[in-house]
Amino acid sequence: MAKRLFDIVAATVGLLLLTPVFAVAACSVYAADPGPVLYRARRCGVGGRLFTMFKFRTMRVAPQQGSVITAHRDSRVFFAGRVLRALKIDELPQLWNVLLGDMSIVGPRPEDPSIVEQHYGPLGMETLLVPPGLSSPGSLYYYTHGEQHVSAEDPVRAYVQGLLPIKLALDLLYVRRHSLVGDLGVIVRTAVVIAMIAAGRRRFADPADLPAARQLLAGQIEDFVRG
Repeated sequence: MAKRLFDIVAATVGLLLLTPVFAVAACSVYAADPGPVLYRARRCGVGGRLFTMFKFRTMRVAPQQGSVITAHRDSRVFFAGRVLRALKIDELPQLWNVLLGDMSIVGPRPEDPSIVEQHYGPLGMETLLVPPGLSSPGSLYYYTHGEQHVSAEDPVRAYVQGLLPIKLALDLLYVRRHSLVGDLGVIVRTAVVIAMIAAGRRRFADPADLPAARQLLAGQIEDFVRG
């Protein structure tokens, strides 16, 4: 109950305070590539329930969607979209998803249904026991350490084999330990990382929970992801 109340208050305040940012982002998207300003993505929520997640569109309008995973330097992403992605401004419309109850401020990032269906093992599915969020330990690791390793040749394979297991392990640790204080820590870390990236920082220290996540993975990686 406390977490849901926090989500409602934080999302409401965020939507009100960030209205100018929303306006600038919407104008930059339309100016860069005329078309819909928002991208509506199908994602898996609690228990695998599908919902529509909102983002500012960062890719060119095209007749074919392409890979569900965005490769590093993906040619589909226009310049303004790269800026929105780097600063995580493209994710801000998900504050509306938080108000709707589909998401939380902090929780494992919602995944594409095809990734969940084809690649999540039993421990991976455990991360679906809580609402997905705007940020989480796993998504922070992906943001700071992983995106450059997703090759353009086969981004889905690179993501599933190289990044998804450790991302899920970090998020599973969060699910098993989560608390309001822990959520506040993730929010602060996210804000600091975004500020550092905006200032030009590109290299980050490993998260404190990385050894525990690797230990959790050891010998049971197949329980997290299926190849």
